[in-house]
Amino acid sequence: MNVDKLLAMLEQVASGSLEPRQALQHLKNFPYEDLGFARVDHHRVLRRGFPEVIYGQGKTPEQIGPIARALHEQGAAVLVTRMEADKAQAVQEQFPGLAYHADCRCLTLPSPEPPKAGTGVVVIISAGTSDQPVAREAAITAELMGSQVEMILDVGVSGLHRLLDSRETLEKASAFVVVAGMEGALPSVVAGLVERPVVAVPTSVGYGTAFGGLAALLGMLNSCAPGLSVVNIDNGFGGGYLAGLIDHLG
Repeated sequence: MNVDKLLAMLEQVASGSLEPRQALQHLKNFPYEDLGFARVDHHRVLRRGFPEVIYGQGKTPEQIGPIARALHEQGAAVLVTRMEADKAQAVQEQFPGLAYHADCRCLTLPSPEPPKAGTGVVVIISAGTSDQPVAREAAITAELMGSQVEMILDVGVSGLHRLLDSRETLEKASAFVVVAGMEGALPSVVAGLVERPVVAVPTSVGYGTAFGGLAALLGMLNSCAPGLSVVNIDNGFGGGYLAGLIDHLG
């Protein structure tokens, strides 16, 4: 239940067209619903503008399915991250409405009511093809939040002319998510070219001294380019969420 839907229901109660007891039935699982193994935060969409997201890694299909259904029954969008194909299939058998995105290991189900649209375009940029799963996670997250998304793929600093060929797309963005592994230089380059905020996402892509993404993370944290923020290694969800929030601010 989003803010607009809750307000409409309260207005119905005030006008007498909806009985208070009927409204209570709609609100009985607020602020959270106790499933025994999980407490689903239905109030989060009112506080944050976007519902609770399910982190799939470490959870069983028998846990994920009921949490997803509880969110859906309250009219929320469903996003499950870090889902391997076999586990995703088991969840889909319980809840056939969920769509699996194998390229970024996510399960999704949009809200029955379209979310409030963003003010511009969230541009997702990946340095290399190996970074694209994390970039896709960011894109799916921003899209579920109501943002229009465009992607610029495989434009890392070893061939910078490829990025410069996309200047028209760069100029219309309201926010950026830049995903890179190896030395993690691409976000600094982008932040030096654009006027909108840049969210940098380091990935675990790289040989030995990349240290599983630590080298990229440190490079991004030490960027000399202003207007750049950094999320955790491989955290496409976090990057897409932050960019979606920025996009909705205008």
